[in-house]
Amino acid sequence: MNTRRDIRGNRAALFDGIEEGGIRASSSYSSHEIDEHDNERAMEGLQDRVILLKRLSGDINEEVDNHNRMLDRMGNDMDSSRGVLSGTMDRFKTVFETKSSRRMFTLVASFVVVFLVIYYLTR
Repeated sequence: MNTRRDIRGNRAALFDGIEEGGIRASSSYSSHEIDEHDNERAMEGLQDRVILLKRLSGDINEEVDNHNRMLDRMGNDMDSSRGVLSGTMDRFKTVFETKSSRRMFTLVASFVVVFLVIYYLTR
């Protein structure tokens, strides 16, 4: 029990003169001056946070703008590739719709020859 009193006594001696909030009370400062000092410190902290948030929101805005430009470019590239693909499909349609059996025979024969050449080269 005596050790508990010693610990409490040491703790009281260690924290003697410290008010709530960690401000050391002094006879030269009034409570009004301490409150103003705390308010100024809190305002500086808030100002730093506001500056940080403003910088972060600016960075986010810049990143969003970059991504929007990239998506626009991708959309334009997809539109142009869709145009090329539709043109190719139209050409295939015209080749297959022609009644010329000679063209069809040439096309099928060339596919068979290419397939056989690839087969023998890989074997």
